Amino acid sequence: MTAPTEVPDPVDAHVAALSALLRGPRRLTARMLDELRDGLTDAVAAHRRDGVPPGRAAELAVRAFGAPEELAPAFQRELTIAQARRTARSAALAVPFAAACWLLLRTAGSGAWAAASGASHALALTSGLLLGVAAAASALAGVGLALSGPLGRRLPTPARLPSAVAWAGTAAGLALAGATVALSLLALLGAVWPAAVAAGAVAAASHGVVASSARACRRCARLPVEPAHT
Repeated sequence: MTAPTEVPDPVDAHVAALSALLRGPRRLTARMLDELRDGLTDAVAAHRRDGVPPGRAAELAVRAFGAPEELAPAFQRELTIAQARRTARSAALAVPFAAACWLLLRTAGSGAWAAASGASHALALTSGLLLGVAAAASALAGVGLALSGPLGRRLPTPARLPSAVAWAGTAAGLALAGATVALSLLALLGAVWPAAVAAGAVAAASHGVVASSARACRRCARLPVEPAHT
């Protein structure tokens, strides 16, 4: 005999379908889905108290809450803003730290670079220029952080803000990657190599943090969101 097919719980299926449509910080996503599940569970319990059978009660609760495709834009708006804030915060914190390490390297190696080859000078200038580009992108991301934070509670958040933050973070990540390569080559040339290795490691770590967050922000920014209420 064939085993009977287990019918999926409508509440579980509804939450899973909505989860598949969302992108954003995992912890916030999980909390939002838990709140939805709690609401659906309460609605099912209310129908059950009215004498509705379990399966039918779950179907009525799910129908009243709306289809996942209808709920997703409202959920996604909050997730997208949260991811934009995370990306802006990553760039605003990581990039200045990497730039500070380069300045320390520049100060420590001023004498060594004076006697070093032209290639070392070029690499030092290139890494500094790239970190400057990253710092400028970080400053733009910082503006996004302010607009989506305290100011966002007083003014409507611009619709294109998450996309702008995502691309500012991407620019910062690319500049950090280039600075990492330049600093690594500088270390190979032997000009204050311990400090160059340390600065390159910091730039590489900063690139990893900023680039991964910016990539997640770009994915979020491409998804439809519910317009902000004015």
